[in-house]
Amino acid sequence: MPILRQIAQLGQPVLRGVAGNVADTSDAALQALIEDMLATMTESDGVGIAAPQVFEPISLFIVAPRPNLRYPDAPRMEAMVMINPEILWLSEEKEKGWEGCLSIPGLRGLVPRHKRIGVRYLSRAGELLEEQYADFPARVFQHEFDHFQGVLFIDRVESMLELVTEKEYLKNLQRLSEQFRDVPPWLVPGLEAPSVSKPYPQPGVNGCLPKKSFPPLSSRS
Repeated sequence: MPILRQIAQLGQPVLRGVAGNVADTSDAALQALIEDMLATMTESDGVGIAAPQVFEPISLFIVAPRPNLRYPDAPRMEAMVMINPEILWLSEEKEKGWEGCLSIPGLRGLVPRHKRIGVRYLSRAGELLEEQYADFPARVFQHEFDHFQGVLFIDRVESMLELVTEKEYLKNLQRLSEQFRDVPPWLVPGLEAPSVSKPYPQPGVNGCLPKKSFPPLSSRS
Protein backbone atom coordinates (compact mmCIF):
# COMPACT_ATOMS: atom_id res chain seq x y z
CA MET A 1 0.00 0.00 0.00
CA PRO A 2 1.43 3.43 -0.94
CA ILE A 3 2.70 5.68 1.83
CA LEU A 4 2.14 9.43 1.89
CA ARG A 5 5.66 10.84 2.03
CA GLN A 6 6.75 13.94 3.88
CA ILE A 7 7.49 16.74 1.41
CA ALA A 8 10.82 18.52 1.88
CA GLN A 9 10.38 22.24 2.49
CA LEU A 10 12.51 25.17 1.39
CA GLY A 11 15.66 25.24 3.53
CA GLN A 12 16.15 21.49 3.71
CA PRO A 13 19.49 20.53 2.08
CA VAL A 14 18.05 17.78 -0.13
CA LEU A 15 16.38 20.47 -2.26
CA ARG A 16 19.74 22.04 -3.07
CA GLY A 17 21.67 18.89 -3.92
CA VAL A 18 22.33 17.17 -7.24
CA ALA A 19 20.40 14.00 -7.95
CA GLY A 20 22.08 10.78 -9.06
CA ASN A 21 20.93 8.46 -11.83
CA VAL A 22 18.77 5.41 -11.23
CA ALA A 23 20.68 2.18 -11.91
CA ASP A 24 17.84 -0.36 -12.09
CA THR A 25 14.29 0.57 -13.07
CA SER A 26 12.99 -2.84 -11.99
CA ASP A 27 14.16 -2.45 -8.40
CA ALA A 28 11.27 -3.15 -6.02
CA ALA A 29 12.17 -0.23 -3.75
CA LEU A 30 12.08 2.13 -6.75
CA GLN A 31 8.68 0.88 -7.84
CA ALA A 32 7.37 1.34 -4.30
CA LEU A 33 8.77 4.87 -4.25
CA ILE A 34 6.94 5.64 -7.49
CA GLU A 35 3.65 4.53 -5.95
CA ASP A 36 4.36 6.65 -2.86
CA MET A 37 5.12 9.69 -5.02
CA LEU A 38 1.94 9.26 -7.05
CA ALA A 39 -0.12 9.08 -3.87
CA THR A 40 1.70 12.04 -2.28
CA MET A 41 1.30 14.19 -5.39
CA THR A 42 -2.41 13.39 -5.64
CA GLU A 43 -3.01 14.07 -1.96
CA SER A 44 -1.21 17.43 -2.30
CA ASP A 45 -3.14 18.36 -5.47
CA GLY A 46 0.11 18.75 -7.38
CA VAL A 47 0.74 18.54 -11.13
CA GLY A 48 4.22 17.09 -10.68
CA ILE A 49 6.65 15.87 -8.05
CA ALA A 50 10.37 15.05 -8.04
CA ALA A 51 12.10 12.43 -5.90
CA PRO A 52 14.29 14.98 -4.07
CA GLN A 53 11.06 16.52 -2.75
CA VAL A 54 10.41 13.33 -0.80
CA PHE A 55 14.02 13.12 0.43
CA GLU A 56 15.20 10.71 -2.31
CA PRO A 57 18.08 12.34 -4.26
CA ILE A 58 17.62 10.35 -7.48
CA SER A 59 16.66 11.30 -11.03
CA LEU A 60 12.99 10.42 -10.93
CA PHE A 61 9.96 12.65 -11.30
CA ILE A 62 6.31 12.52 -12.26
CA VAL A 63 4.64 14.95 -14.67
CA ALA A 64 0.85 15.02 -14.34
CA PRO A 65 -0.77 18.13 -15.86
CA ARG A 66 -4.45 18.53 -15.07
CA PRO A 67 -6.82 21.39 -14.31
CA ASN A 68 -7.07 22.42 -10.68
CA LEU A 69 -7.75 25.56 -8.68
CA ARG A 70 -4.24 26.92 -9.32
CA TYR A 71 -4.07 25.89 -13.00
CA PRO A 72 -7.64 25.98 -14.33
CA ASP A 73 -6.52 25.98 -17.98
CA ALA A 74 -4.04 23.11 -17.72
CA PRO A 75 -4.57 20.14 -20.05
CA ARG A 76 -5.56 16.83 -18.52
CA MET A 77 -2.88 14.19 -19.14
CA GLU A 78 -2.13 10.81 -17.66
CA ALA A 79 0.58 10.91 -15.01
CA MET A 80 3.95 10.20 -16.62
CA VAL A 81 6.74 8.59 -14.59
CA MET A 82 10.13 9.72 -15.90
CA ILE A 83 13.40 8.11 -14.83
CA ASN A 84 16.84 9.54 -15.69
CA PRO A 85 15.25 12.18 -17.96
CA GLU A 86 17.30 14.28 -20.36
CA ILE A 87 16.51 17.41 -22.32
CA LEU A 88 17.54 16.95 -25.95
CA TRP A 89 16.62 20.39 -27.27
CA LEU A 90 14.99 23.63 -26.18
CA SER A 91 13.10 26.15 -28.28
CA GLU A 92 14.55 29.63 -28.45
CA GLU A 93 11.14 31.05 -27.65
CA LYS A 94 10.34 31.46 -23.98
CA GLU A 95 7.29 32.64 -22.09
CA LYS A 96 6.52 33.57 -18.52
CA GLY A 97 3.94 31.68 -16.54
CA TRP A 98 2.82 31.31 -12.93
CA GLU A 99 4.41 28.51 -10.94
CA GLY A 100 4.37 27.23 -7.40
CA CYS A 101 5.98 24.28 -5.66
CA LEU A 102 4.89 21.73 -3.10
CA SER A 103 8.19 22.45 -1.33
CA ILE A 104 7.44 26.20 -1.13
CA PRO A 105 3.79 26.38 -0.08
CA GLY A 106 1.96 29.68 -0.15
CA LEU A 107 4.07 31.38 -2.82
CA ARG A 108 3.66 31.86 -6.56
CA GLY A 109 5.99 33.39 -9.11
CA LEU A 110 6.23 34.28 -12.79
CA VAL A 111 8.91 32.05 -14.29
CA PRO A 112 10.35 32.21 -17.82
CA ARG A 113 10.47 28.78 -19.48
CA HIS A 114 11.15 27.45 -22.95
CA LYS A 115 7.86 26.97 -24.79
CA ARG A 116 8.83 23.68 -26.45
CA ILE A 117 11.26 20.94 -25.51
CA GLY A 118 12.43 17.55 -26.71
CA VAL A 119 13.15 14.99 -24.02
CA ARG A 120 14.28 11.41 -23.46
CA TYR A 121 13.61 9.28 -20.40
CA LEU A 122 13.06 5.78 -19.10
CA SER A 123 9.53 4.69 -18.24
CA ARG A 124 8.92 2.81 -15.01
CA ALA A 125 9.01 -0.36 -17.13
CA GLY A 126 12.53 0.54 -18.33
CA GLU A 127 11.49 1.53 -21.87
CA LEU A 128 13.55 4.33 -23.43
CA LEU A 129 11.20 6.99 -24.79
CA GLU A 130 11.60 10.26 -26.66
CA GLU A 131 8.85 12.89 -26.58
CA GLN A 132 8.18 16.51 -27.39
CA TYR A 133 6.22 18.80 -25.11
CA ALA A 134 4.92 22.34 -25.44
CA ASP A 135 3.39 24.99 -23.20
CA PHE A 136 2.18 23.80 -19.79
CA PRO A 137 3.48 20.19 -19.95
CA ALA A 138 6.87 21.57 -21.07
CA ARG A 139 6.79 23.98 -18.12
CA VAL A 140 6.07 21.22 -15.62
CA PHE A 141 8.89 19.08 -17.06
CA GLN A 142 11.41 21.94 -16.78
CA HIS A 143 10.25 22.74 -13.24
CA GLU A 144 10.71 19.15 -12.10
CA PHE A 145 14.00 18.76 -14.00
CA ASP A 146 15.38 21.75 -12.08
CA HIS A 147 14.99 19.78 -8.85
CA PHE A 148 17.78 17.44 -10.02
CA GLN A 149 20.17 20.39 -10.07
CA GLY A 150 19.09 21.87 -6.74
CA VAL A 151 17.31 24.76 -8.50
CA LEU A 152 13.88 26.01 -7.38
CA PHE A 153 11.39 28.18 -9.24
CA ILE A 154 12.16 31.17 -7.01
CA ASP A 155 15.72 31.09 -8.37
CA ARG A 156 14.45 31.68 -11.90
CA VAL A 157 12.03 34.50 -11.12
CA GLU A 158 13.50 37.63 -12.67
CA SER A 159 12.16 40.18 -10.17
CA MET A 160 10.80 40.24 -6.65
CA LEU A 161 7.83 42.09 -8.17
CA GLU A 162 6.89 38.81 -9.83
CA LEU A 163 6.39 36.93 -6.56
CA VAL A 164 2.99 36.86 -4.89
CA THR A 165 1.36 34.90 -2.09
CA GLU A 166 -0.89 32.07 -3.16
CA LYS A 167 -3.77 33.70 -1.30
CA GLU A 168 -3.51 36.83 -3.43
CA TYR A 169 -2.91 34.78 -6.56
CA LEU A 170 -6.10 32.75 -6.07
CA LYS A 171 -8.10 35.82 -5.06
CA ASN A 172 -7.26 37.58 -8.29
CA LEU A 173 -7.04 34.60 -10.63
CA GLN A 174 -10.58 34.86 -11.92
CA ARG A 175 -10.25 38.61 -12.40
CA LEU A 176 -7.19 38.41 -14.61
CA SER A 177 -8.18 38.79 -18.24
CA GLU A 178 -6.29 37.04 -21.02
CA GLN A 179 -4.55 40.34 -21.73
CA PHE A 180 -3.03 40.46 -18.22
CA ARG A 181 -2.67 36.79 -17.27
CA ASP A 182 1.16 36.94 -17.30
CA VAL A 183 1.67 40.03 -15.15
CA PRO A 184 1.56 40.34 -11.35
CA PRO A 185 -1.99 40.98 -10.09
CA TRP A 186 -1.15 44.39 -8.60
CA LEU A 187 -0.02 45.67 -12.02
CA VAL A 188 -3.39 44.91 -13.61
CA PRO A 189 -5.50 48.08 -13.98
CA GLY A 190 -8.38 48.08 -11.52
CA LEU A 191 -6.89 45.55 -9.12
CA GLU A 192 -5.86 46.55 -5.63
CA ALA A 193 -2.15 47.16 -5.13
CA PRO A 194 -0.41 45.37 -2.26
CA SER A 195 -0.06 47.28 0.99
CA VAL A 196 3.60 48.03 1.74
CA SER A 197 5.40 50.35 4.09
CA LYS A 198 7.78 51.57 1.42
CA PRO A 199 7.91 51.46 -2.39
CA TYR A 200 8.98 48.29 -4.11
CA PRO A 201 12.53 48.39 -5.54
CA GLN A 202 12.75 48.75 -9.26
CA PRO A 203 13.16 45.53 -11.25
CA GLY A 204 16.68 45.07 -12.52
CA VAL A 205 18.21 47.12 -9.69
CA ASN A 206 17.27 45.93 -6.21
CA GLY A 207 14.11 44.16 -7.29
CA CYS A 208 15.87 41.11 -8.68
CA LEU A 209 16.99 38.10 -6.73
CA PRO A 210 20.74 37.98 -6.11
CA LYS A 211 22.60 37.03 -9.25
CA LYS A 212 23.52 33.37 -9.34
CA SER A 213 24.79 31.02 -11.99
CA PHE A 214 22.42 28.15 -12.63
CA PRO A 215 23.21 25.14 -14.78
CA PRO A 216 21.68 25.16 -18.27
CA LEU A 217 18.58 23.01 -18.42
CA SER A 218 20.18 20.73 -20.98
CA SER A 219 23.23 19.98 -18.82
CA ARG A 220 23.51 17.07 -16.41
CA SER A 221 25.94 16.56 -13.57
